[in-house]
Amino acid sequence: QVQLVETGGGLVQAGGSLRLSCAASGRLFSLISMGWYRQAPGKQRELVAVITSGGSTNYTDSVKGRFTISRDNSKNTVYLEMNSLKPEDTAVYYCNAREIRIAGVVDYWGQGAQVTVSS
Repeated sequence: QVQLVETGGGLVQAGGSLRLSCAASGRLFSLISMGWYRQAPGKQRELVAVITSGGSTNYTDSVKGRFTISRDNSKNTVYLEMNSLKPEDTAVYYCNAREIRIAGVVDYWGQGAQVTVSS
């Protein structure tokens, strides 16, 4: 099992910045990636950014150049630095950890952090 605890988020004006943190604990050795998803009201959850165990990163097009995902292995923590925020970035942001097992892939989720960007 993997436990994820998110911190950060809040209310910010358009053009501002926020940082989300996700501290992981438990069965970490078999994780293949960690990332951030978001879900806006009435919309499906979407991938925002992911960082693999090898350090590769990937971003959804709408946040490229504005968001940065990073990790601190010594703290088992993943961060999402969000700059130049737009009202359309408003959503609940969820930390994700993906584990590979013999039977397949298992996803773990944080509790969610509300990010609200005012215009």
